[in-house]
Amino acid sequence: MSLTPFLRAWRTTPLHDREVIDALVDQAHEAPSPELHAALGQWPGSYYWSDESDGRHLVLTRPTSEARERWGVHTLLLIGVLFTMTLAGCLFADALPESIAVWTPAVLLRAFPHGLSFSLPLLAILFTHEMGHYITARRYQLSVSPPYFIPGLLPPWGIGTFGAFIRLRTIVNDRRQLLDVGAAGPIAGFLVALPILGYGLVKSQPWLGPIEHMTPLPIGMVMAWGDGVAPLGDSLITWLARHALAASTPLKLHPIAVAGWFGMFVTMLNLLPMAQLDGGHIVYAASPRLHQRVARGIWILIMLLGWFWIGWLFWGFIVLMLSRGQLRHPPILDAYRPLPGSRRWLLITSALLFVLTFAPVPLVR
Repeated sequence: MSLTPFLRAWRTTPLHDREVIDALVDQAHEAPSPELHAALGQWPGSYYWSDESDGRHLVLTRPTSEARERWGVHTLLLIGVLFTMTLAGCLFADALPESIAVWTPAVLLRAFPHGLSFSLPLLAILFTHEMGHYITARRYQLSVSPPYFIPGLLPPWGIGTFGAFIRLRTIVNDRRQLLDVGAAGPIAGFLVALPILGYGLVKSQPWLGPIEHMTPLPIGMVMAWGDGVAPLGDSLITWLARHALAASTPLKLHPIAVAGWFGMFVTMLNLLPMAQLDGGHIVYAASPRLHQRVARGIWILIMLLGWFWIGWLFWGFIVLMLSRGQLRHPPILDAYRPLPGSRRWLLITSALLFVLTFAPVPLVR
């Protein structure tokens, strides 16, 4: 069934992966009418409504091609990151000695079940975060890759992973799509990280040993492996959870709690309102004009916070490099289409999550 009898005007934009149609609906069918509702049921793609100054619009998408995924690469990276994170978890659980020279197959086999208490919760957080983006993008029929998981270094230089990412291989239609895709990951990841953090804190024990390089800053949590100790800084959510669930401070975090802490840390990093981070997508969706000013202000702030934690300088450099020194957001197909009022709760929720998870000094030195 053709949609043209129900439309006053339309504009078709052909893209490499899909066709996008911005259609102004005839006033007689804006409700929509039963006839238009039946016709939309036969539309071979996705659609949503947009109330604009000249009337009600339909934004229709029809896929024209499907990318071939390299599932072998994604699977190998997933296995690799599970292995390296489990090794890190073994160290956090005191199941492996620090000296790699004594890591025989028998020693590793006995230690691995203990390491899973760290790797599986953290992998669940990262996977849920990326799938939040992926599923939302696929719902809008955007060409997007499955998650790439990145293996990382072991303690004391890392936690076995540098995180994960997905590739958006096409331009986004409008601010609604950008907000939905950008906010879905942090919200989904936070909902998984919160119970993991709480359960891990309950299982954590008081820290009775010395903390090297003590600073005037209060120490509430320590991440320990072998002879190594890393004091962890609080965000508002970790401070609230720690005081509600674990009275003893400082705490030696259980591997599950370490996974929960890093889940909150990853959420915070992604919500930084700069460039193409999730927070940058969200701010651009809220106001394309303000994005550049907000990005510059936050970048200067984290550079100043680098006085207290040198890692901020690293992340600031990475964001600047990936955005080619501009901190700009790439264009979208229709930046002038208004953001619907129904998406205000996403803006508020995203801002609240950033406030809750922001840790000014993640590692106390």
